[in-house]
Amino acid sequence: TCLSLGTFVCGMKYIQFETNRLILRPTVESDADFILELLNSPKWIEFIGDRNVRSEDEAIRYIEQKMLPQLKKLGFGNYTIVRKEDNVKLGCCGLYDRPGLDGIDIGYALLPKFEGKGYAFEAAHCIKEAAFEVLGLRLIRAITSKRNKESQKLLTKLGFNFVELTTIPDDSEELMLYELSISEI
Repeated sequence: TCLSLGTFVCGMKYIQFETNRLILRPTVESDADFILELLNSPKWIEFIGDRNVRSEDEAIRYIEQKMLPQLKKLGFGNYTIVRKEDNVKLGCCGLYDRPGLDGIDIGYALLPKFEGKGYAFEAAHCIKEAAFEVLGLRLIRAITSKRNKESQKLLTKLGFNFVELTTIPDDSEELMLYELSISEI
């Protein structure tokens, strides 16, 4: 079950989502210490890429420049995954308008200590439902590294289908492109 609720970010009202175990709320500047840790985790660097964020101040700037503009423009973006039982930040999941990729794509990442517990599926399933049912999207895409077998399995479990290999600007790595349309759910 994925419920949508209102939340305020920078004085504006946005949607946050809730599942049985998780709250997915827009990432804000006060998440900087968590974002610093996540962006420097081994799998983030290996599969998503080094963002050269090495301090809390740089993490604040990253949130302000890379995350909040899309939230303000489209009303959705990067969500911090928070476990309800203890308010611990587990990872991120969201819908992104990426340069060089037509349409909106879903993305997710967890801190290593929270992998393998079903959190990524629960968060991504909620965001997928919200994309179609709350935000009115008709198609969602996803990209992943050919080496990231766990992400490929998760996308398949979510109902996404592999379409083709692709690249994005400023990155020579061929990525696997997946899609899911509203007619397939």
